[in-house]
Amino acid sequence: MTSNPPDYEDADPGLARVRTSLAWTRTALSFAAVGGVALRKDVIAGLLIIATAPVIWRLGRLAHHRPGRLRLVTAAIVAVAIVALVVALTH
Repeated sequence: MTSNPPDYEDADPGLARVRTSLAWTRTALSFAAVGGVALRKDVIAGLLIIATAPVIWRLGRLAHHRPGRLRLVTAAIVAVAIVALVVALTH
């Protein structure tokens, strides 16, 4: 008799939330690392990029059921994109 491997997502549906939280943390760390590299070329651009890292990390820590979260995440993504565009166009 063969049995299928256990589906851990069914056993603990909270794993999706943990993975999402870890993804936000990795993204924030990536922004901080890119900002550190950018500091070598241009201090202002590097500081702007580094300043977005805590914002991204905090967005990932918000409660998933909080009303208006999707709008807040969308606004943050648009703001980061605008900062990136301004930095790219001015340098």
